[in-house]
Amino acid sequence: MKVIDAKFVQGFIRMANDGFLQGWHERNGGNLSYRIKQEEIDSVKEELQFDKAFAPIGTKVPELSGEFFLVTGSGKYFRNVILDPAANICIIEIDETGENYRIVWGLVEGGRPTSELPSHLMNHEVKKLASGGTHRVIYHAHTTNIIALTFVLPLEDKVFTRELWEMATECPVVFPSGVGVVGWMVPGGRDIAVATSELMKKYDVAIWAHHGMFCSGEDFDITFGLMHTVEKSAEILVKMLSMRPDKLQTITVQNFKDLAVDFKVTLPDEFLYEK
Repeated sequence: MKVIDAKFVQGFIRMANDGFLQGWHERNGGNLSYRIKQEEIDSVKEELQFDKAFAPIGTKVPELSGEFFLVTGSGKYFRNVILDPAANICIIEIDETGENYRIVWGLVEGGRPTSELPSHLMNHEVKKLASGGTHRVIYHAHTTNIIALTFVLPLEDKVFTRELWEMATECPVVFPSGVGVVGWMVPGGRDIAVATSELMKKYDVAIWAHHGMFCSGEDFDITFGLMHTVEKSAEILVKMLSMRPDKLQTITVQNFKDLAVDFKVTLPDEFLYEK
């Protein structure tokens, strides 16, 4: 099978385009990666080339040794992925040490994987272990309303989680573990990768102050849906704050507890505090 025709590649392309249409990927902003299943790699192996040299990842991910990932390219635009996938995305292979990668398909006009590759791979490693291997997608987007909130809310997991939960009834059901927050850091390096991966041991969502959001999920639909839900909740909060600084009514602690029972989710007590 041709790489472009594979179902997992088509799903990746659709997700990249959906994110662009949401307005989350100005210029070359944002990045996406998918940990490919062995049977998926086997189905396209005839089109892969293994003659390129390995290059350093910039961090160590031994639990991902020998794995393959589909990733967006550094400096590439999400709006162009659907037009010319082979020029804007690539499949990479991780070596047996978990310290190096090589491109085995894609980026035919040159380039390298996303500059956030250390963050993506460190988070893939954490979520692979935490989920028993079910999580396969890591998505970073410049979500407008979440970014706006990082200028006016305390950069605390407790505050962001509770405010976002209160904006829509589905929120504690969609992200019951809450959201984590990383203070501003220079993107693309190991430090922000370490900080984010620490949060991802606990959450599926990490907010990067003044930058955007990182989400992890089992497949493209779940991960995009998670990002979409958190950002929509943030949009409601931004609109609410623009109308008045306080709430006349909201979802209460008891409401959250009732919701948890009916929807069979566990909501951490640290977020169920009385204001």
